[in-house]
Amino acid sequence: MSHPRFVNREDELEMLTSRFDRDTAELLVVYGRRRLGKSALIRESIRERDDAVYWQATEETPDVQLSSFVETARETFPVVEDIKRDWEALLRTLGRQDAIVVLDEFPYLIDSDDSLPSKIQRVWDLHLEETGMSLVLVGSSISVMEEKVLSGGSPLYGRRTGTIDLPPLDLSDAQQFYPDADPETAIETWSVFGGTPYYLRALTPSASLSENIQSHILSEHGVLHNEPEFLLRTEFGIREPQTYYTVLRAIATGKREASEIATFAGMDSNSLGSYLSKLRRLRLITRDIPVTANPNATRKSRYRLNEPLFRFWFRYVYGQEGKLAQLGDDAYDELVAPSFSDYMGPMFEVVCQNALPTLIPKTYHGIGYWWHKHHELDVVGLASDGTLVAGECKYTTREMNEGDLADLERSAAQVDWTPPEGGDPTYHYCCFARSGFSDGLRAVAEERSDVSLFTPQDIVEMQI
Repeated sequence: MSHPRFVNREDELEMLTSRFDRDTAELLVVYGRRRLGKSALIRESIRERDDAVYWQATEETPDVQLSSFVETARETFPVVEDIKRDWEALLRTLGRQDAIVVLDEFPYLIDSDDSLPSKIQRVWDLHLEETGMSLVLVGSSISVMEEKVLSGGSPLYGRRTGTIDLPPLDLSDAQQFYPDADPETAIETWSVFGGTPYYLRALTPSASLSENIQSHILSEHGVLHNEPEFLLRTEFGIREPQTYYTVLRAIATGKREASEIATFAGMDSNSLGSYLSKLRRLRLITRDIPVTANPNATRKSRYRLNEPLFRFWFRYVYGQEGKLAQLGDDAYDELVAPSFSDYMGPMFEVVCQNALPTLIPKTYHGIGYWWHKHHELDVVGLASDGTLVAGECKYTTREMNEGDLADLERSAAQVDWTPPEGGDPTYHYCCFARSGFSDGLRAVAEERSDVSLFTPQDIVEMQI
């Protein structure tokens, strides 16, 4: 079975095509981490149009970039051939044609000419704003796009008319790349390859998950074997990565609190903050706080890797090259399989959190983790109707039982939360289990309307 040509992104496509059809000028910014399908999204949005110029910049000199742009643009608008090789003149001419102009890899243009945002600002204010032109700036370097295009200090600040910060695909959309997988395998595949289209297209549909992991990640010849290292050094511009690598490895192996990470990395807790801040800015890690806490007031923090492939790579590949080479085709069975259930535990929690609005349909003000002293909840949803949805996740070989529900109830009772309309919350308890539930727990769930039980099959099927 072949991979789908284009998956989801309906909202983003609708936003782009509707803007392109307007008679007013549009300055649109599309950005997000590399491999997420930004270029594919843009190409899809203009696929059937005859008034669009799509050009992808390269890391070359300004003169070469301009010549390359003209060569591409003249195929649709021959008039540019006779225009001075200057961005302002070229964009002004295309503006008179009400053209759609896409400048992909825009950070490469800024690298070669740091004044380009100012030039675009000037031609926009003086000429383009009164046309029907659509100018789309696309970039993967989040730091450059935020600093040079989106921030208050950018010459383009206040000019953009729309922004798309492209996220990874969620589980239900990622499944289109492996539609024949059973629910458990579907969750496990997403927990390794995530929702990044480039990674999903690497999958061999006829192979098992373990075979895909072995051939594409663990093997030194695998297309994703060096992917995180490549992105960290090139896309994210981390030139001296040793400390960052150690911090990421610490988080990937379960060291989630700052003190644990600092101890693992052998560094002072005070100096760790700058590394965590940069990794958060690059969207490589997320800071979790108790879902009921004020993010500006609480000191409780735990960190996790955003990208599943990075989490897998830093746990099983980074620093293990010698062992992987020695094990060869047995690397998955010897290195991954014995601890894969442990790896899956935190990933299953994220899957359950993401699925909660579908499984228990409500309007939520917050969904996440909660912990306090000896109590901890894997899933908490704070609903606008005053319901506190509390969940426990077990990705093990044992069934959940009445004792697990009792523990869940005790922990939920410790959550300090006042519903939006005041008063006491009502509680709904969710048990998420890979291996199902005991007869006793099933009987309780049948008798009580405030208890729900979910297996991987329920999670996957209810999201389709």
